[in-house]
Amino acid sequence: MRFVNTLPLIFSLGAALGSAAAWALPSDRDQPIRIQADTAELDDKQGVAVYRGDVVITQGTLKITGDTVTITQTASGDVDVFTSVGNLAYYEQKPAVDKEIVKAYGKTIQYFASNERIVLIDQAKVIQEGNTFEGEKIVYDTRRQIVNAGRATGNNVSMPRPRIDMVIQPKNKPADQQQ
Repeated sequence: MRFVNTLPLIFSLGAALGSAAAWALPSDRDQPIRIQADTAELDDKQGVAVYRGDVVITQGTLKITGDTVTITQTASGDVDVFTSVGNLAYYEQKPAVDKEIVKAYGKTIQYFASNERIVLIDQAKVIQEGNTFEGEKIVYDTRRQIVNAGRATGNNVSMPRPRIDMVIQPKNKPADQQQ
């Protein structure tokens, strides 16, 4: 199933440590990144960092948690793929000063920096301003503002869902339009 511009603000996930920082609160990208974990394994030669044990990553209003977080880098040192795995992995960020915090969950949350794509797999759920979006797999292309949701083919999922489930709250009418 494909949704075009139905949820343009539902994901501000593109700011997760990459070039899509324009989707987040502008001051977030200027903040230091803090990573807390029980253990860390860094391989500079391979460009891979693995953090384990109640991992918490923060940068401004961005917060990502998981049991294990893996960050891979390109040869130039830029973030390539960011993967958070947990029961459940969690993401939150304030997309704009006048917007509520966006919250996202999934057994796996991946951010692909090169094409600015976010993938939530297994028990995927996004909440923004009372609106919810749930499915086995949710993919958001931040460049084209396209959300795809549906079955997680090729991936084992712990709780298969026969269909996606979306709830959109009614918009408040201006006072002069109300009875």
